[in-house]
Amino acid sequence: MIELRNVSKSYDGKTFVLHDISVQIQEGEFFVLVGPSGCGKSTLLR
Repeated sequence: MIELRNVSKSYDGKTFVLHDISVQIQEGEFFVLVGPSGCGKSTLLR
């Protein structure tokens, strides 16, 4: 299982790229992360 709880990321201390993200992925589940350019997909995966 992979679990993230209340993940937030800001590069300048003011503007959040990610704010309060929580996700739980069970073994054997597929997870798809989609969104427009610059919405924080790569940041979340890092």
